[in-house]
Amino acid sequence: MNGIVVVVVGALLCFYGIRSVHLGILAIGFGLGWMIADLFNASLAWLVLIGLIGAVSSWVITSLVFRFASYFIGGLTGAMIGTKLATVLQPGDKNVALSMIVALAMCVAGAFLAEKFRARALLWLTSIGGASMVVSGLGRMSDSLAFLRDPEPGWQQVTSVLAWVGLSLLGWITQRHLFAEKLGIQHLAGGGDDEIDQSKRNGGWPTR
Repeated sequence: MNGIVVVVVGALLCFYGIRSVHLGILAIGFGLGWMIADLFNASLAWLVLIGLIGAVSSWVITSLVFRFASYFIGGLTGAMIGTKLATVLQPGDKNVALSMIVALAMCVAGAFLAEKFRARALLWLTSIGGASMVVSGLGRMSDSLAFLRDPEPGWQQVTSVLAWVGLSLLGWITQRHLFAEKLGIQHLAGGGDDEIDQSKRNGGWPTR
């Protein structure tokens, strides 16, 4: 049951992340802190503690610099995705320096995409980031699923990536249909009115 916390938080981000900016930021911050701590094989207590510190820090910083929130939120989510990607692509012992480089590269990419494409990019980022948390959490809940968190080369690596991709797509589809109006997808929201109140989209996620 060690991974139940991160599974729950990851599921919220994956399937509900675009709904609320506050929920999204807290989940992203928690997930990033957890993923980084997990690279160092930290104990459950440290994982939760660093995750909570990440959640609170992310929320405070984003609140202070909301004008640049798209960059910040996209960067955080990108870093979380990059950290998971580094884990999947490095079976066995991890090269921490390389992992940080991958996380930084994804951080920059996430920030750029979130600023340029706003809600659509955040939809993808929350789905992929949340899925990475769920997969990692499941890997801690059972020895038979441990390969999802730290796969060995071969079928474990392939299965871990496929599970991550599949869950990401499921989260994307779910959020896109549940929150079509907030994303401004009129044909899914069932509305034909061209005048959509931007302030009601994305649960407060930046749209400008």
